[in-house]
Amino acid sequence: MKEIEIRTEQLFLHYIIDLFNKRIRVLHMNGSVDSAIEVLEKAVKKDNIEKLIIYAKREFFTNWLSKGFQLEAMIDRYFSGTDAYIFTKYYTSERRTSTFWMEEETILHSLVAKFDHSSLPQNYSLRLATVDDADQLAELYKTVFAIYPTPMDDPYYIQNVMLQNTLFACITEEGKIVSAASAEIDRKNGNAEITDCATYAIHRKKGLMKVLITFLEKQLMKEQIFCTYSIARALSFGMNNAFYQLGYQYRGRLTNNCYIFDKLEDMNMWVKNLAN
Repeated sequence: MKEIEIRTEQLFLHYIIDLFNKRIRVLHMNGSVDSAIEVLEKAVKKDNIEKLIIYAKREFFTNWLSKGFQLEAMIDRYFSGTDAYIFTKYYTSERRTSTFWMEEETILHSLVAKFDHSSLPQNYSLRLATVDDADQLAELYKTVFAIYPTPMDDPYYIQNVMLQNTLFACITEEGKIVSAASAEIDRKNGNAEITDCATYAIHRKKGLMKVLITFLEKQLMKEQIFCTYSIARALSFGMNNAFYQLGYQYRGRLTNNCYIFDKLEDMNMWVKNLAN
C-alpha cells in the first residue's frame, strides 16, 4: 500500500493506493472536487485500479453525486462527530457486478437479536494482546483466512500496526490464542474500526467474538473514542449477526470491496455510537 497526501492552493487530498485489492481509498478531501478527480483518475490509469472509494463529508455530497459516483454506505460521526458518506466508482464491469448480492440480502434479513453476549465461557481468558503475541496472531490469521486484504500473516506487520494506533484483544485457552480482534484508531477524526476478527474453527459458536468486541469498545471509551464501525463479509452470517446483536446499525454494502477469505467479496458496513 502507498499512502499519499497532496496539498495545493485548491486541494487537500489524503488517499491510499491499495494494489493488492486494486482500489484507491480517499480518507480525507477538502477543496476542489474537480482537482481531486483529476489527480485520482491519473492514479487509476497508472496503477490499473478497478475501484475508487471516497470518504466524503456532507458538504461534498452533491459534488460527488454529480460526478457520477454512487453512494454505497455511510459512517455516522466519522469526521470528529459529522457523518462520512462513502461514494464509489468502478472501472470494470466485473468489479461492479456482485455475484452473491441476493444471498447476502437473505443473510441480512435473517439476523436474530440476542443480548446475553458479555460472558466468557469457562476455561477461556481475555486480555489485550502485546507485540510478544505477534507470532501467535499471525498463525491465527494465516489459518483462518486463505486470503486477507492486509498481510496479517506477517508477525512484523502486526507488531508495526500495534506500535501505531491499533489495539488487539485476544482470548486464550491454556495460554494459546484462539480468537482475536483489533480496533484501528483514527485519533485525528475520533473514530475506530473494529477489524481483524478471527477465531479457530473448533472454538466458534461460543460467543467469543462478541466478548472481544465488547472488551475493545470499553478500551475505546476509556480513550474518548465513541464512533466505532466495522466492515464485515456480507456472506458471513456469524460476523453480521455478532454486530447486529451488539447494537451496531447497518449502513450499506460495499460491492466487491476487497479480497478476503477466498475471493473478492462484498462487505457490509456496521456502525455504533458508544456514547449512547
